[in-house]
Amino acid sequence: MLTAQDIMTSEVITVTPDTPVNQAAQLLVDKRINAAPVVEGEKLVGIICQSDLIVQQKSLPLPSFFTLLDGIIPLKSAKHLEKEVAKIAAATVGQAMTPNPVVIAPDTPISQVAALMAEKKFHTLPVVAGGELVGIVGKEDVLRTLMD
Repeated sequence: MLTAQDIMTSEVITVTPDTPVNQAAQLLVDKRINAAPVVEGEKLVGIICQSDLIVQQKSLPLPSFFTLLDGIIPLKSAKHLEKEVAKIAAATVGQAMTPNPVVIAPDTPISQVAALMAEKKFHTLPVVAGGELVGIVGKEDVLRTLMD
């Protein structure tokens, strides 16, 4: 049975929380990758995806609301709106990244990797062993197993 270790990329392209957003975007485009793990030293602290960077091009949504007994009740929380503003205004990877990403172990079966990607709509999963980033698995890696 194939595992994440069998298909992962071991030479992982990473960025740090201090990396400027435009530099991270350029890296993703140049390397033709969907995401890059964000590390501080050897520790994985987040992941920056194309979708995290694309959100900067979006306009700030005005929260929908309704009135009830002369009171205004927003349909989106203030915290949600605050997160949206922070992502749109992000200047560094640390401000735009998804913190504490879902990770897999090297011995995770490919069927489990595929299920996780399909169910959670993940395109890239960091592979962690002993608390250290050891690789990364993308959707293309999983698709390649179908061609063998």
